[in-house]
Amino acid sequence: MDDGSEIFDVVDSEDRVIGKATRREVHARGLLHRSVHILVFNEKGELFLQKRAMSKDENPGYWDTSAAGHVSAGDDYRVTAHRELDEELGIRENLKPFLRIQACAETFWEHVECYTCITRQRIRINPHEIEEGRYWSIREIQQALQTGRPAFTSSFKLLFRKYLETGIR
Repeated sequence: MDDGSEIFDVVDSEDRVIGKATRREVHARGLLHRSVHILVFNEKGELFLQKRAMSKDENPGYWDTSAAGHVSAGDDYRVTAHRELDEELGIRENLKPFLRIQACAETFWEHVECYTCITRQRIRINPHEIEEGRYWSIREIQQALQTGRPAFTSSFKLLFRKYLETGIR
């Protein structure tokens, strides 16, 4: 688990860098910062979801997007997305940006850039980051969200809703 000392860019409501702060400070003070989320699909159109490790400081044990992470100070969204895909799932793919979301309570005050990809590679989850992971059909996710079981992160709920609204398949 991160010790809270990683440095993030602090940004304004327009996603312009206005300073730097530690992870711990950004989260404690609700400062706007940046993150990426990646939706990884297989050739059948199923979406890989991860169950966050219990050691995570936010939403431990909740189901989330395929891979996600904070953008470190000085990095950009795309670099971070490729790094997180490799670190969390052990794959490298061509990522397509599909959505940007302004920082809000549902994203934990993060400006989010979301990417998609389709993979044939075998996913190797990082046990330090992820408790478990598997592919879900879109219908299975919709049913689980309707019942409220299992638990999903607020970020995932928002991103999945936006994904369905785009009509991208």
